Amino acid sequence: MSIASSAPAQARTMQQYYRLHAAIYDATRWTFLHGRRRVLEFLPKNKNQTLVEVGCGTGHNLRQLARLHPDWSLIGIDVSAEMLAKASRATASCSRRVQLFEKPYATADFRLQESVDIILFSYALTMFNPGWEAAIGQAYQDLKPGGHIAVVDFHDTPHSWFRRWMGYNHVRMDAHLLPLLEKHFTPETSMVQTAWGGLWRYCIFVGKKV
Repeated sequence: MSIASSAPAQARTMQQYYRLHAAIYDATRWTFLHGRRRVLEFLPKNKNQTLVEVGCGTGHNLRQLARLHPDWSLIGIDVSAEMLAKASRATASCSRRVQLFEKPYATADFRLQESVDIILFSYALTMFNPGWEAAIGQAYQDLKPGGHIAVVDFHDTPHSWFRRWMGYNHVRMDAHLLPLLEKHFTPETSMVQTAWGGLWRYCIFVGKKV
């Protein structure tokens, strides 16, 4: 397994944030990150696909995908060395099929070597501020014709105090992702679900590049 590195301003913010949170991430975030398992169920099930997860964090999704699809090649990209260290351990048993890169996505210093079948963003895009539009646009460029983007993320909240609190944690909750995703990709799955009795909503989107 290879881990390679670099970073501008927004990436450095994320590096600092996850330097503090990496140790407790898996123990605490499961209460917030609804829909992670479900979005994986909506992915196309073709053989021998290559999937890239942008913002792969501790490798939770990569480990699940490696178990579900033993013939897939997996690439994880993240800006946090601490999170990638955990991802490396999480995927150690399938390390021959997993590559990890410590890089900011959608920047001039990093490009995928070839087009891929699936790009997954799991609770990543709402933290790309600025940069979420560029990441969606770059995903379109990096996918093969007929390839798929898959997103699960925070959507919105009716409570201004909760929106502010999430903003302190670098999360934007303005229902801003789905309109751009639906503009770039043909939706195959697009839904908004309620979490914690209506405290907030999250979205799941799987779309095809045509």
